[in-house]
Amino acid sequence: MDEISLGVPRPILDSLPADDDVAGQDMQRAVAGIEESVNRVIRETGDETAVAERVADVLERLESQAERYDEFVPEMRAWGQSPIYAIAWRNLQLDLVGQIMEVDWLAEHLDRERNSRLVEDGIRFGKRD
Repeated sequence: MDEISLGVPRPILDSLPADDDVAGQDMQRAVAGIEESVNRVIRETGDETAVAERVADVLERLESQAERYDEFVPEMRAWGQSPIYAIAWRNLQLDLVGQIMEVDWLAEHLDRERNSRLVEDGIRFGKRD
């Protein structure tokens, strides 16, 4: 199992205001932290299926954060503020999901794990007591 490499896409960095270097640096630090946590899982776990289980948790967190940022956009617009930071962070979260899902050796295992979770949730939510 090879370690993965993640990055902040240039279009996302370019979408930030030109006079704000801090947001781009924050994004790069956040991505480096996610990359390190995923690679730690890869190093510490010898089984691809077990890695996929833990990385699926990371994907769920990223998707949840993307939804949260997406909810800020109309609220900020309603208050007359620019939603550019919320949009950039939302796009970054979704792009990271895509970057992780493109890792060849991990993609199939992640698909299986995520489908398994959907079925498990569907069965659990479908029960009537």
